[in-house]
Amino acid sequence: MISKWAPRFIQMAELVASWSKDPSTQVGAVITERNRIVSLGFNGYPQGIIDSASSDNREVKLLKTLHAEENALLYAKRDLTGCEIWVTHFPCPNCAAKIIQTGIKAVHCPAQSEDFLSRWGDKIKLSEEMFEQSGVSVEWLRLDQDETNKVS
Repeated sequence: MISKWAPRFIQMAELVASWSKDPSTQVGAVITERNRIVSLGFNGYPQGIIDSASSDNREVKLLKTLHAEENALLYAKRDLTGCEIWVTHFPCPNCAAKIIQTGIKAVHCPAQSEDFLSRWGDKIKLSEEMFEQSGVSVEWLRLDQDETNKVS
């Protein structure tokens, strides 16, 4: 059974993801402590950098873009030891390293689509291994209608 908070925080992460200007992949992250929101983040260019996604080629765009997890970690501006992070897409190894280093204790993510897994499965596996080695728990959420009705 999933917590009654799980659908709420994933819905919040999805809402925050919609703020991203990235036309192909919008990602959101919510950091919580004891069911209270600590920080939010979405993928995008750093503040003050002109978002020229339409004119930047893919390589330049990827170099300029902060991931949702990175933005949430940076905007928190506080100790995150013991906090949890809720993400719309499973963290890449680079973000996993940052999550681990901050002391976050748990990562929650909806089950990913087959398309996403086919493209990013190797990186997801590496991130999962990093989380396991460091003691960060991972919860894959199944948030279909039947499951959300069984919240505790």
